[in-house]
Amino acid sequence: MNEETYNAITSKIISACIEVHRHLGPGLLESVYEVCLVDELKMKGLRVSSQVQLPVIYKERQLEKSFVIDLLVEDLVVIELKAVEVLLPIHEVQLVTYLKLSGKKLGLLVNFNVELVKNGIRRKINGSLNA
Repeated sequence: MNEETYNAITSKIISACIEVHRHLGPGLLESVYEVCLVDELKMKGLRVSSQVQLPVIYKERQLEKSFVIDLLVEDLVVIELKAVEVLLPIHEVQLVTYLKLSGKKLGLLVNFNVELVKNGIRRKINGSLNA
C-alpha cells in the first residue's frame, strides 16, 4: 500500500460521512450513524467490517477482554465514530491505541454531533503510509 491508495480510500470515507450527515444531521446515537455509514461505504464499493474485536494482549498473553474497533474499511483504515459535543484528546488517544494494537497505519476519528461533519474529522497516522 502507498499513500495514494490510502488517500483514495480516505476520500471515499469522508464523502460517505458527509452524505450520512447530510441526511441525518447531528444529535443521533453513534449506533445510528454507524449502520448508515456502513451502508453508504458499501454503496461506494468499499469492504467494511463493523464492531471488529481487537484482543487485549498483556505480557504476551491474550486475555479475556477485547477492544472494539467501530469500523475497519478495506482492512486498512480504522474508523472510530463519536456523537459527542466536543472531541477530547482521549478520543484521539483511543484511535491511536487501536492503530498501534491492530498494526494498521491510518485511522479516522469522526464526530457526527457537529454542524459540519468535516469539522468533526481527525486523521491519525501510525508510522508511514508508504510502507
